[in-house]
Parts: sequence; structure tokens; C-alpha cells
Amino acid sequence: MSAQTLFLAWQDKSETSRRWYPVGRLDTDTSKPLYRYRYTRGALRAQEEGGFPLVLDFPELEEDYKSCALFPMFANRIIARGRPDRLDYLEHLDLTASADPIDILAANGGWRATDSYEVFPKLRKRADGSFRYRFFLHGWRYVSEAAQNRLQSLQPDEELYLSIELTNPTGGLALQVQTTDYHMIGWAPRYLVLDLTTALKKSSRYKARVVRVNPQPAPMKQRLLIEMSGNLGAHKPMSSKDFVPLVRGR
Repeated sequence: MSAQTLFLAWQDKSETSRRWYPVGRLDTDTSKPLYRYRYTRGALRAQEEGGFPLVLDFPELEEDYKSCALFPMFANRIIARGRPDRLDYLEHLDLTASADPIDILAANGGWRATDSYEVFPKLRKRADGSFRYRFFLHGWRYVSEAAQNRLQSLQPDEELYLSIELTNPTGGLALQVQTTDYHMIGWAPRYLVLDLTTALKKSSRYKARVVRVNPQPAPMKQRLLIEMSGNLGAHKPMSSKDFVPLVRGR
């Protein structure tokens, strides 16, 4: 697929919050090539609630940034072709050697130890409302030792459960990930909660499974890769105010 949409999320790392906000949208068309970045309304909320500092590459909130090359903010989050560990890294993401930069960015979360950003692809549904989406488990370091041990014993294709949490102390609504023997091993990313909880409420026919368990030396944020599938019905994913670009049109 030559045209894809990715979102940029920022985490407020203050002790009282730890909340994630979708703050930017990257539209890509590698067939041209053309890359377009715009801030979303989530950036305004992140500024008001968490003091979000604008990205250095994109200093103006209401600017429509376009380029024929991938912006450095995103390009620097993709493993270089010459790296000797590149194939191992792609395997952790369940990708092949032919994966293009946008595929890698969509899968790896764009995570870097030096900042508070993550990148995630737009959740797309098919004509019948069905969807399939992958994400890395969040927050597994904060669960019990027994749950962490259970996480390490998970196998590819093992079934998982998702459970809506209404009283999460860092954000209220959250989505827990559980094993079939009811170990709570972590959470779905916060910026996916609204859409995934909608899927759970609309249909009990969702599925969640383990794609990969990546032991050390894989990055901690890429320890468990999960795939969820289900049906969103008439719900339009990632359409809440936080995801709406501040600059509209082409």
C-alpha cells in the first residue's frame, strides 16, 4: 500500500499523569513520493493539560508541512539499512527484509529512549466493518512478578483476553490485556483505548493473539507484539476530536 496514515503520540511523563495524546498526523504516499505532517487537535489538549512542547521539526501549530522526503523526525526512528542487526530487528517486528521505511515505522512504534513520542498507524476497517490491528504491549513492567513470568512463557498464536478497566489511576478508562488463565500482563496503548473498547462493546466476536514474544536484548517497549481483530460496525475509527488535523483540506 503506497498511501498510509500514521499518527504521532506524545506522553506527559509528569508523576501525576503519564497520559498519552495523539498530537500529529503523517500522511504518506511513497509512489510520488509525498509526505505531509499536520498537528491535530490532540496537540491543543496536550498543551493545555500537560504543557506539550511542539516538535522542533514542526515549530508552527497551524502549518501544513509537505516534503518529497520523509521528515527527519520520523526518518531517524527507522533502522539504517547498513546495520548488521537489521534482520534481527525486523524479525522482532514480524517484518521481512523487504519492508519499506513506512512499514517499519508503523510496526516499531517509532520509540526512542531519548524522547516521549510514539508512532502508530491509523486503524482501518474493511467494508464489512471488520479490522485487524497490531500493537506492542504497554506497561508490562508494572504488573506482578507472576504476571511477568507468565508473559515470558507465552507462545505465538496463544489466545489473549482484553478487559475494559474503568478506574485506571492514570487515565480512568484503560484496556487490560490478560492471559486465558487470567494473569493481567499489561495494557493496550492509551491512544487506542476508545476505538478498541468500542469494538469490545459492539461485538463479542473479537480475537486477540500473541504474534511474537521478544526476549532481551530486544527493546523493552517491543517485548510482546499483539494482534487484535474484530468488527467496528458503523463506528469510524480514530475520528474523535484529538485525531482531527488543525489544517484541513489538501
